[in-house]
Amino acid sequence: GCPVCLSAEQNIASAIDCSRYDLEIVHLGNQKEKINAAKASGVQSVPALVIDNKPFHINFGANIADLG
Repeated sequence: GCPVCLSAEQNIASAIDCSRYDLEIVHLGNQKEKINAAKASGVQSVPALVIDNKPFHINFGANIADLG
């Protein structure tokens, strides 16, 4: 919910070609049940983008270990 994360989310979401990719926005602070899946995909900090199970760390907002 921080401004940096929200801005990154909005910018990336609007740039994704939804005809090529299924877009799912996950807020790990609110959806803690998805943290293990994010870790398994290699996410180390948020905000991050995962495409084809490869993480792309956009900016540093928080370490994933701090989320739960």
